[in-house]
Amino acid sequence: MTTADPDRVALRYVNEINRHDVAALSALMSPDFRFVDGLGQEVRGKDRMREAWTSYFALFPDYRISVRDHLTLGPVVALFGTASGTYAVGTELPVHNRWSVPAAWRAVVREGLVVEWQVYADNEPVRRVIDPKHS
Repeated sequence: MTTADPDRVALRYVNEINRHDVAALSALMSPDFRFVDGLGQEVRGKDRMREAWTSYFALFPDYRISVRDHLTLGPVVALFGTASGTYAVGTELPVHNRWSVPAAWRAVVREGLVVEWQVYADNEPVRRVIDPKHS
């Protein structure tokens, strides 16, 4: 396998998410990158996604993806595992703001770059942490 194999690219993307390395994430995104969150909201374009990752890592400084399994079919990689993090209050990470959810991700890889990253997860636990009145 080469480093341009879709599964290797997708797993490298996960690794850079876990390292919170926005520059490395950007280097793995195509210019026409498309992100779709668990609610179907989209962010289009590498520059906008770079800003989105920077903001997300500020909200959840310990955000992490754990991949248990992954499957590849041509340029599409499906990953299965958990996402977790803690909603920051200033520089503090209160234990009651911690969340973890089962999740899946769909990556589409073209010419060694991630073209699309879609998240499938229940956002309700995260919303309850951010806004306890939301329950």
